[in-house]
Amino acid sequence: MKNDLNNQYLFQNLQENRMSFDQVFEHIVKFMQSQPCSNFRLMVGTDSQVHQTHTIFITGVVIFNEGNGVWACIRKVMIPRRMLHLHERISNELSLSEEVVSLFTKERKNQLIDIVLPYLYQGATFTMEGHIDIGAGKKNKTSEFVNEMVARMEAMGVEPKIKPNAFVASSYANRYTK
Repeated sequence: MKNDLNNQYLFQNLQENRMSFDQVFEHIVKFMQSQPCSNFRLMVGTDSQVHQTHTIFITGVVIFNEGNGVWACIRKVMIPRRMLHLHERISNELSLSEEVVSLFTKERKNQLIDIVLPYLYQGATFTMEGHIDIGAGKKNKTSEFVNEMVARMEAMGVEPKIKPNAFVASSYANRYTK
């Protein structure tokens, strides 16, 4: 079962295609182990784009070492219809982010925390964030969904970020939806 589930999630970046989640996780571990006394932010976010005959969803997974680089990849999902209702699209974006966040099981999160744990007193940190492509501004069409989407991300034990701080969804993933 584990391998079947793992294989339905295929990720890619500029260096590699068709990465399993296990491979993605190994990249994150190696990235963190290379400089364990650092400030790491693991961020997951999804954006979408409606095209002529389909809607593309891109989920970005980014491990950011503040001031010392980044490793990132994406997962692409295509729905064979135009999703024109904003709430449906935003909800699907969040569901896809939640799916990827759920792959970071308690054991996997603990494995990442264990990398920085010996360096906490030297200032090392690890946080996990869910980037949601919505904004709270009065002129933002998605503002009415903020409470609902933020609550969903918090329920997963992940720190929610909305625009302008949700750059994995609104910038990184967005680039690949076109």
